[in-house]
Amino acid sequence: MKKVLLFVLLLSCKLCSYAQYGGAKPDYKLQGGGNWVMAKNYYLLTLFEQDKGVNAVLKNDVELVKLAQNKINVLKNSLATCKDALCLPAQLKFTDDEIQAVSLRLTALYKTGNALDRLVTQHLIPSGAYILYKSASPAELLVKAWEQDSRAVNYAISVYAEGKKPNYPAIDSISFNVKARSYYTLMYDCSAEVAEAVKNNPLFYEPSLQAALTYLEVNERRHAAFFEPMTTTANKTAVARVPQIKWASYPYSHILVPGAGPDNLITPLSGEGMLRCKAAAREYRAGKAPFIVVSGGSVHPFKTKYNEAAEMKAYMVNDLHIPENVIMIEPHARHTTTNLRNDVRMVFRYGMPFTKPGLIVTDKYQNDFITNMAERCRKELSYVPYKLGQRLSETALEFYPAIESLQIDPDEPMDP
Repeated sequence: MKKVLLFVLLLSCKLCSYAQYGGAKPDYKLQGGGNWVMAKNYYLLTLFEQDKGVNAVLKNDVELVKLAQNKINVLKNSLATCKDALCLPAQLKFTDDEIQAVSLRLTALYKTGNALDRLVTQHLIPSGAYILYKSASPAELLVKAWEQDSRAVNYAISVYAEGKKPNYPAIDSISFNVKARSYYTLMYDCSAEVAEAVKNNPLFYEPSLQAALTYLEVNERRHAAFFEPMTTTANKTAVARVPQIKWASYPYSHILVPGAGPDNLITPLSGEGMLRCKAAAREYRAGKAPFIVVSGGSVHPFKTKYNEAAEMKAYMVNDLHIPENVIMIEPHARHTTTNLRNDVRMVFRYGMPFTKPGLIVTDKYQNDFITNMAERCRKELSYVPYKLGQRLSETALEFYPAIESLQIDPDEPMDP
């Protein structure tokens, strides 16, 4: 009887914890299917592709089959009639009418207990990937996730095929001159590639999705996939230590070091990055936390081949002699806002105590910026991915994770 009561108590505590996190589960494994660019940007569409039961529901719906065929016809027609480079990708975007039509069909097809319901309850909710919609019903969450993914696909096409300005043009712009004569040939070849890839009975979303993925690839913008899956590669040895840590022995769960990119294409790690690493190493040796997270993507300057997090880790291991199993890399963040957001995601996914504060260690000026960054986070992410604690010194600042950080960002395809 005591064992039964203990089991019930543990189960209720676990359920309360999940409710606290909007249904997101730390032990949920993202279903990447080997395509991390697709999974991290368009998780619902990834699940549509991988789930056989959902596949059957979608492929047997007359209206969705008709939408798919119409899109194929538009694509084939564009290859014959488009004489302007930008005409070709424009035909592959979802129209507002198509997005609305799919929303209506998903609402009609959703039934409690069917494959779509299981997809929502077993994947969408526990993944946390659409956690900003946590107050929606399961059927509404399905529709909101579809509408977000479809517009995220359109965004990637608009920036990396049509040449529209991204949020940060200096680092994230298209790689080509869209007015060059050769650009028509590239766009034609991309459309031809998409047509070939989806010629066999595609689902309604596949032509547009394949277009977005193709444009990201030819622009060399597959950054979202860098180092993935990190738990079995770059962060394997550090993640393996997480269950062994006696967390009560440390005031912080980890030390976060945001990166600083160099100003040229031949310098692997900036001087500022080195100094931030030195400050973090001192805090680690003082026993402040069992782990150091170095955060920063392949960002500065434009099209750099160096990765801030990877270079900081190499410097800390080789020059500062910090053990490799202490350091976790977060190699995707492109801005200070996402240094913190991505770090919070790792804390949650890797099983570090989510209610324990972390410690940001950087230079005075970046910590000044972080102290006043909340409004920028709301503007760019629609939420603040942290709650600030005390400013301990010019270089050290406490923060607490926010579960909203799990939400996919639909207009940052290199770091969604």
